[in-house]
Amino acid sequence: MESLLPLALFAFVSSITPGPNNIMLTSSGILFGFARSIPHMLGITVGFGVLLALCAAGIGSLILAVPSIHLILKILGSGYLLYLAWQLRSMGFKQEKSGSAKPMSFFGAAMFQFANPKAWVMAVTGASAFLPLIQPVWFAIALFCLVFCAVNLPCISVWAGTGAALRRYLAQPTWQRIFSAIMVLLTVYSAIAIWL
Repeated sequence: MESLLPLALFAFVSSITPGPNNIMLTSSGILFGFARSIPHMLGITVGFGVLLALCAAGIGSLILAVPSIHLILKILGSGYLLYLAWQLRSMGFKQEKSGSAKPMSFFGAAMFQFANPKAWVMAVTGASAFLPLIQPVWFAIALFCLVFCAVNLPCISVWAGTGAALRRYLAQPTWQRIFSAIMVLLTVYSAIAIWL
């Protein structure tokens, strides 16, 4: 049980730092507000919890050890991020008013975790370094996932909350364009960083 504090610290640092999920949640907070971003946040946490369990069971290492599967994950992840950057280029509140834009769904956010390279790195690293050495193994995996997800959800909520807080300051079109450009650049960087 003494391994839970290092696990919680690793979960905090890896969850609070910028990455595809946090960039998308900031954008969602700005476009739709905090409350409408909750399914997106919960989808991330549940999808990531499943990914954690798979990696703790050893499947994550196996997938990453097969170069073709690893390449497919990188292509899917970077492709989705470039698509997202394309969508963010014209980020503004006009879309929300027209009703055509919708926040990411619970299911979409959960499934994105399997194409998110940062999520894979977090899950594989966490499982290999911080899985509690207790018996039975299923209890160790459940405890590992529970601690990680309990830390992850508040961390990613900060990003959606920050976006929602920025929402009122981005009422002017000039600030919307500046912020949109910053978000596009960060998203493109995340797509490129997958290959570094």
